Amino acid sequence: MTRVDVPALAAYCYSFGQWRMAAEALAKMQANDPIMNAMIIKSKFGDAAMNPLVSIVRKHAGDMVRFAAEFGLTPAARSRITAGIHGDNSQSKFAGLIAG
Repeated sequence: MTRVDVPALAAYCYSFGQWRMAAEALAKMQANDPIMNAMIIKSKFGDAAMNPLVSIVRKHAGDMVRFAAEFGLTPAARSRITAGIHGDNSQSKFAGLIAG
């Protein structure tokens, strides 16, 4: 982690906080709506409309996954991480054979 990473980490933390707040509010609504599970609400005109919390939860969850991938915190991102050997950079007489 360096100073350059701080804004991305802060954005991840912000997205996590927003996701958590929206998810908890949605969960409270779902507890009172066993039929539609709070996915659909009544608009101010009385029509059925998608609950805006569903979009908010989805958006921030997607943002979190994108930021998490930048830090190697997802399974797919971890599979792309490679480790190099640091230290002695001298080549052995067999280095050319191993490198192909």
